[in-house]
Amino acid sequence: MKANTNLLEPEKFYHIYNRGINGENIFKEQRNYYYFLKLFEKFITPITETFAYCLLPNHFHFFIKTLPEEMIKSSKFHRNQNIQHFLGNQFAKAFNSYTQALNKSINRTGSLFEHPFRRKTIDSNDYISKLIWYIHFNPQKHKLTKDFKDYPFSSYQSILSSKSTNLKRYEVIEWFGGIESFKTFHEEMTEQRTLDESIFNFD
Repeated sequence: MKANTNLLEPEKFYHIYNRGINGENIFKEQRNYYYFLKLFEKFITPITETFAYCLLPNHFHFFIKTLPEEMIKSSKFHRNQNIQHFLGNQFAKAFNSYTQALNKSINRTGSLFEHPFRRKTIDSNDYISKLIWYIHFNPQKHKLTKDFKDYPFSSYQSILSSKSTNLKRYEVIEWFGGIESFKTFHEEMTEQRTLDESIFNFD
């Protein structure tokens, strides 16, 4: 499950992540986070299922599954393109649209994200559970908050909420065997991190 730049394929789980070029912050103010998620919903949600995410000042993480080929072809954006190129192009459109909007708002020029964006194919059940925790724990790992559960720009709170969401909330809860098991797993993994640094090898 090494990071790669291979073309995305239908019906596969992926860890999608990237950071600002030269470590630059990609989110300059609070409204940027919301706009990025809005673009993700526009370009990416029609072709994927999203299970977890976290937006941090200079990078982001998403755990997604691409939809079956026939469902992707029914997307309003699809124009008889090669499926693999189409999937990658949708992510590129989201990131490019965000870059253009941010550059315009702060009188900036040039690329914002490292190219190409990183993706890992996920094919291990045990890895899935740990990846979801890792994505949620990232703000605490980077010392942005004392407790990752309080961070506003991750899917942790959304999964526990009853508010409407495009996240596959119920699938995630069911994966862990219920809300309490979801919480317990996160707590246990957070405690374990001090004993086993190898659990951070997700990037």
